[in-house]
Amino acid sequence: MHRSAPSHLLYLHGFRSSPRSFKAQRMAAWMQAHRPDVTWWCPQLPPSPQAAMQLITQGTAGWPVGRMAVVGSSLGGFYATAVAERSGCPAVLLNPAVDPARDLAKYIGEQTAFHDPAQHFYFRPEFIGELQALTVPAITRPERYAAVICKGDEVLSWQEMTGRYPGAHIRLLEGGDHAISDFDEHLPFVLDFLHLT
Repeated sequence: MHRSAPSHLLYLHGFRSSPRSFKAQRMAAWMQAHRPDVTWWCPQLPPSPQAAMQLITQGTAGWPVGRMAVVGSSLGGFYATAVAERSGCPAVLLNPAVDPARDLAKYIGEQTAFHDPAQHFYFRPEFIGELQALTVPAITRPERYAAVICKGDEVLSWQEMTGRYPGAHIRLLEGGDHAISDFDEHLPFVLDFLHLT
């Protein structure tokens, strides 16, 4: 299946993160320098998963479905999977959250934002149900998925992550960490899968 490069690219950050995340900034800078012709959107996602998905749906409503792609990190990878299954677009996942309804239950209560500790938000109990409602039973058409997964991820299980995306283009790294601190080394894999280079 030959795909052309997307004309529109969506980047979804993780839990407690923001468009100021290292990976989002690196991708934004590369896109601006090399592919300014591509519409780039990395929204600040609200804490409510339902509200986050509404924002994504509204923000991409005018996008050409056949020419869009999504990149998602951690919880953003979970959202990106839901977007890809709904729209049929290609998705690149960076250490994607597989079962956030289970994993985020312990974070109910007041949280601080990573990139601005002065910024607080409340993670509400009903958000767990919202995550469950967004959970995709299983991916279809694995050829449209690629993932960068680190065995050294201190937050998520690499076995669970790889098991969630059977048949996808997976770059499984021996070490690494949840943030994928050496993301620059793996950016070519992301860009290549999306036909952006």
